[in-house]
Amino acid sequence: MTDPDSPQPPVNTNMLLVRSDNQVLQLSLMNGASVREALDATELRVRAACGGLGTCGACLIQIVNGNFNPPTLAERQKIRPEELADGMRLACQLRAVSDGELYLQYPAPHSQWKSLDASELYRAAGNAAIAEHVYGAAIDLGTTHIRLSFWNRQSGRRIGSRYSINPQVACGADVLTRLDADRLSNADSQVLTQLARKAIIEGIRDILSRDIGEVSPILAEIGKITIVGNTAMLTLICGSRDDSLYEPENWQLPITCQPADIESWRKAWRTPHAEIGIVQPLAGFIGSDLLADLLATAITEQPQPALLADFGTNTEIALWDGRTLWASSVPGGPAFEGVGMRNGLSAETGAVCKVSKHNGEWLLQTLDDAPARGYCGSGFIDAIALLLDEKLLKPSGRFAEPQPVGGYVLDQGNFRTGICPADIDMFQRAKASTAAAMLQLLVYAGLTANDLQTLWICGSFGRHLDLNNAMRVGLLPTVDQDRVKLLANAGLSGCEKLLLDPVAQAVLNTITGRARVVNLSGVTEYEERFVDNLRLKPV
Repeated sequence: MTDPDSPQPPVNTNMLLVRSDNQVLQLSLMNGASVREALDATELRVRAACGGLGTCGACLIQIVNGNFNPPTLAERQKIRPEELADGMRLACQLRAVSDGELYLQYPAPHSQWKSLDASELYRAAGNAAIAEHVYGAAIDLGTTHIRLSFWNRQSGRRIGSRYSINPQVACGADVLTRLDADRLSNADSQVLTQLARKAIIEGIRDILSRDIGEVSPILAEIGKITIVGNTAMLTLICGSRDDSLYEPENWQLPITCQPADIESWRKAWRTPHAEIGIVQPLAGFIGSDLLADLLATAITEQPQPALLADFGTNTEIALWDGRTLWASSVPGGPAFEGVGMRNGLSAETGAVCKVSKHNGEWLLQTLDDAPARGYCGSGFIDAIALLLDEKLLKPSGRFAEPQPVGGYVLDQGNFRTGICPADIDMFQRAKASTAAAMLQLLVYAGLTANDLQTLWICGSFGRHLDLNNAMRVGLLPTVDQDRVKLLANAGLSGCEKLLLDPVAQAVLNTITGRARVVNLSGVTEYEERFVDNLRLKPV
């Protein structure tokens, strides 16, 4: 994982307009990234089969205008001189030195999978002791998104990483809805299991086809697959049909998530040698995704107190006081993922991720610079904070003046930018449960927010989060912002460590041995704090 305290290189950004016959895209290139790397994080991808080495020659793209690096040796070997003279280049070799415009005549077939920014993921050393079946995959199975990466474990090289929507969202936006669907019948249970399994292998195959150029032979050489996730998602992918998560006595006890059909699972994936390992949850609704976060951030290896929150439909919270790890989870509902709100979205194309106001005009920034289709969690928080500033919204969560059915619309030409009272209420409940849980764990540990050396925000929710706005509306405790660290892909990074680091399991065992799981349901103090934190005001 990248050291968040290390000096960061200056960011130089060039803006490119990329056209295909059916799509126009604004693209930002930062710090010398190739055009292919930037496009791989969007829905408009180039054809590829060599992992960006320039050896397949498939990622042809044409320069319309702008300044770029000179053609490389790989390009001179793959592109005829007259085509080079006409502006044809390989996207994996092409780097902008000014703003410009490109034309992509033959895009890759559409895929739900996009590349991750690997800068905050795990950095591995090779393991020469692995002599056969050298490949491995790390999977972070979330309620809304699936993140994965594929490795050569022998050399310690990450071949590729991807993320996409978990297709189980079609069966319910939150964990309890999916568990309810799982209980209906064996057929429904199998649908949920197979949706997740099929999605994961499709993500792996996407990496293999684009970054290696071979699929079946590489699948046969996978030796290890490690999966982390929240307890409900692990239960579903294992095909376990029991009611353990519905029984209150199991809330603070370990839940066993083991597939009974491991051989048929390997056969379906065509990975005959793969050791498919499910990293076990800590307890109840505290999954191994939180454990992976703790591995990635290494907070239990520090003497100073630190608080970690992984926001989602089920928000998991861990407080390290220097000796004991206090852990709990609270229902965030789908509010932090934007799902279930009238104009809510997960972090996907067209989601409003940032809101500001300048000279009386609302400014909305969307993911992939696409037309606004609704708000993800960070954009919604910005909007709420600014509506409070403008006195359009009261701390109670009610509008100062009655609003139409569509709510207060920030962009009058787009009804999807409406802020509705019911959505504000949903957010208030989610943020109150989270803030109250953080405060309650601090009380149990005999600490205050001022004692925290670091406040870690994990999960994709934090990628675009404005910390000042999050504190103003009372989602986060008010601490110095330089003590807050955001790590969007902490779960995958920790999973990679478990896949690749021989001592990671021992570290994980130490963490679980120091953990004290707290069930906040029925705790009178917590319920009182929940009510106190319903208002939109600083904690």
